[in-house]
Amino acid sequence: MLGLKLPTDPRWVNIVEKNIADILTDHAYCEQKAVSTAISIAVRFPDKTELVSAMIVLAQEEISHFKLVHDLLIKRGYTLGKERKDEYVIKIMNFFEKGGPKSNHLVHKLLYAALIEARSCERFRLLSENLPDEELCHFYRKLMISEANHYTLFLNFARKYGESKEAVNKKWEELLEFEGAFIKTLGKQSLMHG
Repeated sequence: MLGLKLPTDPRWVNIVEKNIADILTDHAYCEQKAVSTAISIAVRFPDKTELVSAMIVLAQEEISHFKLVHDLLIKRGYTLGKERKDEYVIKIMNFFEKGGPKSNHLVHKLLYAALIEARSCERFRLLSENLPDEELCHFYRKLMISEANHYTLFLNFARKYGESKEAVNKKWEELLEFEGAFIKTLGKQSLMHG
């Protein structure tokens, strides 16, 4: 369903299990960035009313996820640690060529957001099925469903606003191939995407 070309190495869960505070902190920052992305799309493309409305709802949902993760950190006796650079997101954003019409920037932003949500969904599934901590399993199962919805939301808007559905699908496949080639170098840290 997600179209990912390479699954996450299941051993990543073992790294996460030993570093719960780190993964929760990284996850919290991922949720915060998702809020920022939704708001920036709404602000940058105010003429697209349906998109703006959807991004407002998404920003509200993502900030509630940020709160859920932060509350879980506190409940477990942790504090929100420092943000770490997200090499995964940087690589994806560098996939797209610079310049060109504003409409291309929108489609690119929607596609990379869709991919980030797809990979998050896949990793949340792994955590929900493999962590020995029942509370975290339940937590990530619920969030996995949201991430799947966000993935389809972004991908559907990219197809709506792209020059053609075929062109967007081609770019999406290229992005998936690109991500599949470099994701195998990641998964060795307690980072949501790293």
